[in-house]
Amino acid sequence: MKKKDCYKLGKIIKKFSFKGEVIAKIDTDQPNTYEKIEFLFLEIDNKLVPYFIDNSKLHKSNLLRIKFEDIDSETKAQKIINKNIFLPTDTLPKLIGNKFYYHEIIGFGVIDYNHGKIGNIVGVNDQTAQSLFVIDSRGIEILIPITDEFITNVDRAKKEIHIKSPEGLINLFTN
Repeated sequence: MKKKDCYKLGKIIKKFSFKGEVIAKIDTDQPNTYEKIEFLFLEIDNKLVPYFIDNSKLHKSNLLRIKFEDIDSETKAQKIINKNIFLPTDTLPKLIGNKFYYHEIIGFGVIDYNHGKIGNIVGVNDQTAQSLFVIDSRGIEILIPITDEFITNVDRAKKEIHIKSPEGLINLFTN
C-alpha cells in the first residue's frame, strides 16, 4: 500500500499491558468508528506495513486500545511505540455538504464572497489551536481558519470551497 493512498489515523503512544497491547491516539471526531477495525498500516522505515488486529476498543475519548495478532509481549510492543498508523482512504465514509476531509480538499480553489477567487489550497495546518487552510495566492501564502462560520459551500464537482471571510482578514496577507 502506498502512503498517497492512505490517511494518517493517529499514532501509537504507549504500551498498555504485558501481553503486548498498545494505546493509539487517533485523530478523529468519531472514534467509535474505529473500534472494530481488522487491520492498520504502521509506518516503519518510511514504508506502510500491515498489522492485523486481534482486538481493539476505545480507551477514554480518542484513544484506542489495540491488541495486534503478532505482538504478544512488552518487548514487541515497545518496537512499535511512536509509529504512525494509517488506513486506506477508500475506507473513509463519504462526507456530504460542507463537511470534508483535509486530504480531500488539497488543490481546491477558494472563492471568497467579497474578494472572488483568492487561490488554491496547498495544505492544512492543524498544528495550531484552530486548523487553517493554507492557500497559495499567486505566491503569497494566505491562512484562513477552518470554521463553519466562514465556509458557505463546498463544491466537490468544481473542486471549490466558498467562504465569507471576516472583513480585513485577506488584506492582512495581500497588503
